Parts: sequence; C-alpha cells; structure tokens
Amino acid sequence: MPTLPAPIWQLLAVVMAVMSIFLFCMMGIDKLRARRGRWRISERALFVFALLFGAVGGTAGMFVFHHKTWHWYFRLCFPLLAAAQLALCVFLALRR
Repeated sequence: MPTLPAPIWQLLAVVMAVMSIFLFCMMGIDKLRARRGRWRISERALFVFALLFGAVGGTAGMFVFHHKTWHWYFRLCFPLLAAAQLALCVFLALRR
C-alpha cells in the first residue's frame, strides 16, 4: 500500500487552522447579531464550515461566546467532528 507524502497531513493541518479561525469568528459574529436582533448566520452554514475541517474553531467559539450551547446537535456534533478531524490529522501524520 503506498504511503502518503508528508505534505498532505501538513496541508490538512493548515486547512483545519484556517477553517477553525474562520468558524470561530463566524460564531462570534452570529452571537453578536443574535444579541442585536439582526440577520443571523444560518445553522446550516455553521455546520458546513464545521464539516469543512473547522469543527475545532466552532467548538471553541461555541464555548467562548456561549453560543448554540442549548442546541443538543451543536453540543454533540461539533466536539465529535473536532475529535474526528484531529484524529485524522494525527493518523496521517503518524502514517508517514
């Protein structure tokens, strides 16, 4: 079975960092908009960015901003996605 080149896990780590920062900011912006009664970022959009390797930032944003913590699907899915994404990155890094 061919091994993956080292840059793949590094690229994944960079993508995860960028997407996590982006989703962290999105959670903060959505919380601010919720407090002001303004237009909100859809839950679907938040989940899409979490699925696109931003779940670590989404989980951090959820607890830092106390946002979406009442929704069981955010409380359950964001940390599970974050753990799976981190595990994938570690698996790829150790596989080289």
